[in-house]
Amino acid sequence: MSFSKLVEKVKSGIAFYKGLAKDTEGASGIEYAIIAAMVAVVIAGLSSGIGDDITTVFGSISTALVPGS
Repeated sequence: MSFSKLVEKVKSGIAFYKGLAKDTEGASGIEYAIIAAMVAVVIAGLSSGIGDDITTVFGSISTALVPGS
């Protein structure tokens, strides 16, 4: 490879990365991912408390449905 072709390849690489640094199109995708992660953390945090309540409700229903009690 000649020196001039190497210089052109380096210049095109630099131009590519400069354009990539100026590109803000992916920022909204990252923001949506952060919001989705926060929602998942909230759901995971609330699920254990809700799960205990649901178990209690179904336990009382099961007790009430037992024949002869």
